[in-house]
Amino acid sequence: MENKIEKVLILGAGTMGLQIGLQCAAWGFDVTIYDAFDQSLDRAKKKLNRMADSLAGHKRVSREQAAAAPGRIQFSSNPESAGREADLINESVPEDPKLKQAVFAQFNEICPDHTIFTTNSSTLVPSMLAEATGRPDRFAALHFHDLLLTNVVDIMPHPGTSKQTLEDIRGFCQAIDQFPIELKKEQHGYVFNTMLSELLGSAMTLASKEVASVEDIDRAWMGIMKTFVGPFGIMDSIGLETVYKVTDYWAGVKNDPQAKANAAFLRERLEKGELGVKAGRGFYQYPNAAFLNPGFMEGIR
Repeated sequence: MENKIEKVLILGAGTMGLQIGLQCAAWGFDVTIYDAFDQSLDRAKKKLNRMADSLAGHKRVSREQAAAAPGRIQFSSNPESAGREADLINESVPEDPKLKQAVFAQFNEICPDHTIFTTNSSTLVPSMLAEATGRPDRFAALHFHDLLLTNVVDIMPHPGTSKQTLEDIRGFCQAIDQFPIELKKEQHGYVFNTMLSELLGSAMTLASKEVASVEDIDRAWMGIMKTFVGPFGIMDSIGLETVYKVTDYWAGVKNDPQAKANAAFLRERLEKGELGVKAGRGFYQYPNAAFLNPGFMEGIR
């Protein structure tokens, strides 16, 4: 039986959770954004209208949709009220499998039986979390990229995901104007992030070994690939805390000395409070990052 999705619950009030929630609300869905920390919800509320304007400014939604979307969003730190009527959950909590498992297990006790659970995890595969959801047949990864830049989303089932769940998720993606890339098997990092993680890891290795400066590593990529940002600018945009957690996690799993060195390289930045764009400083200073200055690439054609 087809599951009718009307109410969407976003777990995590960070940048991605807010973007996803706004995209859903802009296309007519009732959205609740849940976070266990009230200060995170307060920050998200302050960003809500500005983020809606950004989606419209990047032509991801119309001005009319952007104006109406905040009115369809509510915020909650109460899991029971947030989850009891949800038709679909998308989770964007930190990249810690134990934390994600605990959150899904908590909401399995609250949500109706028909609720579809999805994870926005960038690096973990759904089979690592499926059992903890209590509803593995109604669980898959639904991974969004920066919604200001693209409408591509990744759907990654695990072996126990039902065909009906996949059909419902596909329909949901279309209903919020997203283009699904469906993986045929589980892959850490999906398609794009698999390629991106190799780029970022290589850039960190070059910098941590002092082969070249951060700026010149970015210039090499930008100058040859003709992009407006390089790997370290990308890391600042993602958030260095997120990049660190992913790097450190896989360094431990693979017992990779170079990955551990890369994690230590990132940790030095974090200890200085250099978290990336959101903190105003990472590998570059913001909002006027050096790589945005035409002089940054002077002499390179």
